Amino acid sequence: MSQGSNITDHYTSGELLERLNAALRDDGADPSNPTIEALAPYDQFHGRGLDSTQELAAGLNVEGDNHLLDVGSGIGGPARYLSSRFGCKVTGIDLTPEFSDVARHLTQAMGLDGQVAFEQGNALAMPFADGQFDGAYSMNVSMNIEDKEGFYREIFRVLKPGGWLVLSEVSQGPGGAITYPSPWARTADSSFLATPGETREGLEACGFVVTGFRDNIAESKAYAAKVRDLVDRGEKPPHRAVSLIHGDIGDQAAKNMAEGSRNRCVIPIEVVCSKPV
Repeated sequence: MSQGSNITDHYTSGELLERLNAALRDDGADPSNPTIEALAPYDQFHGRGLDSTQELAAGLNVEGDNHLLDVGSGIGGPARYLSSRFGCKVTGIDLTPEFSDVARHLTQAMGLDGQVAFEQGNALAMPFADGQFDGAYSMNVSMNIEDKEGFYREIFRVLKPGGWLVLSEVSQGPGGAITYPSPWARTADSSFLATPGETREGLEACGFVVTGFRDNIAESKAYAAKVRDLVDRGEKPPHRAVSLIHGDIGDQAAKNMAEGSRNRCVIPIEVVCSKPV
């Protein structure tokens, strides 16, 4: 089995749209007329969910005529949010066919298919022209990519001169190996964590100028506390994407991630960089 097959198999359990629609109905939402708010617990499949996407958006300078790239777009939550917020065009690409199919369905149901599009494909060989995008972002994706240099180089290629890149990723911390399954990998065979230092070095080696680099440990702790408070009050947690997508291993994957964060096996980071003019 190829590495790509291991990854897509991890994210594919079948009937994702049916399970999502059932979850929306259980929440009291109409699956035929979804909103950003109703979908947010499920379509923001990255650390801290919609909170993280909103923070990313707050730091961007995006015009309505910009074209953004979402690398590892999942079922499209961030792409739809950013397009709705800024009026810009967003194209997403994801390796998992079921994710891309569900992303297109939801985007059409929300009437955003004129602004937001999704391609199924490999981030190491994207079907886009050189210099096509004004900016790019990638949220919790590179952990599945062994060839980090190829990943950064391909994003660099499709950005316009002066274009920006924001990476929100899980990095390897000093606490040792994480226990699997995790939200991004069933076993260590498809997990490729880099340290924060390796991430910076890799981006700079491919030509990016790093303008911002920080960890999100404090924000992650605050989010975890908020989730605990909601659950203790008998409310649903704001981030239910891991359970939706991974089904029977979702709870264990989330627990392993939480333990890895406490033990500093993993560290969430955000990197802002640009392609020189």
